[in-house]
Amino acid sequence: MSNADIFLGEVIGTAILILFGAGVCAAVTLNHSKAKASGWIVIAFGWGFGVLAGAYTAAPLSGGHLNPAVTVGIAVDTGEWGKVPLYILSQLIGALLGAVLAWLAYYAQFRANAEPADAQPTLGIFSTAPEIRSPVANLVTETVATVGLVLPILAFGRNAGIGIGQVPGEAAGIYGSGISVLLVSLLVVGIGLSLGGPTGYAINPARDLGPRLAHSLLPIPNKGTSDWGYAWVPVTGPLIGGLLSGVIFNLVF
Repeated sequence: MSNADIFLGEVIGTAILILFGAGVCAAVTLNHSKAKASGWIVIAFGWGFGVLAGAYTAAPLSGGHLNPAVTVGIAVDTGEWGKVPLYILSQLIGALLGAVLAWLAYYAQFRANAEPADAQPTLGIFSTAPEIRSPVANLVTETVATVGLVLPILAFGRNAGIGIGQVPGEAAGIYGSGISVLLVSLLVVGIGLSLGGPTGYAINPARDLGPRLAHSLLPIPNKGTSDWGYAWVPVTGPLIGGLLSGVIFNLVF
């Protein structure tokens, strides 16, 4: 895979992921949205469908990682680290772009948020925040949840019956033909439903950091703080989880 293909695939795919994910959070959160207060299950499926759309779009170009934790887990498994910085940079750019697109899609609702009666916190549309703020506990949650994502993705590659293949020696092609991306999308839904309660399940450093940066830069009425003091947790926890997943996979499988 060329550097240009990796860059375009990861930017486009991650942007689609965040467009769907931030979009469903905006739909559920903001007043004057037809999906207002439709709940956590809707959010979990919205993010899962975002993975579905983004990964299927990016897979032919870049392998469709869309997540630095996945990229790191694959690099630990394969020993191929040369293109890891390109993947991660592309994912961050795509996440920032996707967050801006979601803001544009709900521009009128964000504008209405200027009215005191309609004011809603907006950071949760873009990034995660813990229900109970405890850095150690939050870090553990994000690490465990990310292992629950990356380790199965790596293990899926050993089961040819579900259409997932990884090219030996390549830190790119995690998806083959068949239902592979659908299974990963359902895995993300399951993580959201089962492990998303404590921290909002970032499980992806780009998914949290790119939109948090967008939140800090965009002219959003009544947006409040971007909570940079917490931002290290949804970056560090998933990266640790990705590393652990690669190590466990190499030791066990």
